[in-house]
Amino acid sequence: MDAAAELGRLLGPLRRAVLRAARTAADLPDLPEAQIELLRVLVAEGPLGPRTVAARLHVAPSTVSNLVKAMLAADLVERVPAPDDLRTVRLSASAKARDLLNRYDRTSSATLARTIAELPAEERAVLETALPVLARLVEKLERGASSPD
Repeated sequence: MDAAAELGRLLGPLRRAVLRAARTAADLPDLPEAQIELLRVLVAEGPLGPRTVAARLHVAPSTVSNLVKAMLAADLVERVPAPDDLRTVRLSASAKARDLLNRYDRTSSATLARTIAELPAEERAVLETALPVLARLVEKLERGASSPD
């Protein structure tokens, strides 16, 4: 088995399945994954300029601009003038967005916990053993796969 190909094939469907289950369980709105990721950056690091958000998400600034337009209309993002330069703006997650993100996270965790509990004990043990490896994989990918250890 090609582990890289199989993991790559499973990541998207796993994320979508967790989000779908959370939305259904808690009657949450159907936010696109890209909006959720943008909110995660703003909650963790905001307020930030749009270019900084684009860099954190590894997307083009025009992508952030398009996401922000939709999110402003839904009252999920707030634009505030930068304190050091009134010609530029900073983006922050609205109170509504923070609440929504907390609900997504709580519901997703609960859904995953219930589903994991349904697995046989040996499969749960394998999953628990794999978690530190997956965390290291994320770190390496974020640093750049060619970086030395």
